[in-house]
Amino acid sequence: MAARAKRGKTGDAPASARPGKGRKVYVRRKSCSFCKEKAAEVDYKSIGHLRRFISDRGKIRGRGNTGTCRRHQKQVAVAIKRAREMALLPYVGESQEPPTRSRPRSF
Repeated sequence: MAARAKRGKTGDAPASARPGKGRKVYVRRKSCSFCKEKAAEVDYKSIGHLRRFISDRGKIRGRGNTGTCRRHQKQVAVAIKRAREMALLPYVGESQEPPTRSRPRSF
């Protein structure tokens, strides 16, 4: 304990001293949709279901965003990768930037 006090770490600071740590916010976790449906496996051919787990840029969304459990998130990732290989899902999303006009070349 003496070594801690020497270094300036004397334990927990009061809640008012810690910025942003004064109140607790409870966020309800999303439940896994596959566990609700009691699905044994995630099928790579169900494109409509898999599109929920892909962002608009084409990235696979994480567990924190989708609410799937660890087991089903791994199956979703594998199913999306298989669907991409079979050309059922795109690797990248559509471009969001406006088309640029080409400037005429001046000599």
